[in-house]
Amino acid sequence: MIFRAVRSSHSRPSLGGYLAVTGILIIGVVSILVAIHRAPAPFDEQELVWPMVAMFGLTAAIWLLMVLSRNGAVLMGAASVEYFRDYKGLPPREWIERPARTFNNLMQVPTLFYVVALLLIALRNVDRAQIYLAWIFVVTRAVHAIIYIGFNHVPCRSRLMR
Repeated sequence: MIFRAVRSSHSRPSLGGYLAVTGILIIGVVSILVAIHRAPAPFDEQELVWPMVAMFGLTAAIWLLMVLSRNGAVLMGAASVEYFRDYKGLPPREWIERPARTFNNLMQVPTLFYVVALLLIALRNVDRAQIYLAWIFVVTRAVHAIIYIGFNHVPCRSRLMR
């Protein structure tokens, strides 16, 4: 296990855990740099559009899951329509709202991803590293969403996003 919980009121990752994550990040960055220098073939700036399309697809899928989980919860009697009118009163179970929280999260930082990607394309300043990093960003957001919606294991999410 990369992170060991410290026996206290707050669970903290161990120094070994931080070192392991740092090592993994360094290996990833070095791997990207090696791949860039080994593959000097020309590429099109439009390749950066595909990670953007994938992020949009992920956001759309999470939105659909949110709509289905909320409407399904209301139809099954696990949540009330009154709560969703003004978000007052007794909230539904936490698992019903996980897709909504994930969707809200996908409206925040990924928005900056779209802006930066569009600027890079407009300025014609795209290189392989940026394309690889864009795909890494999309994949980590997708895995984070799956973990959060599926079983919400905080240590797994923390490891992924550090």
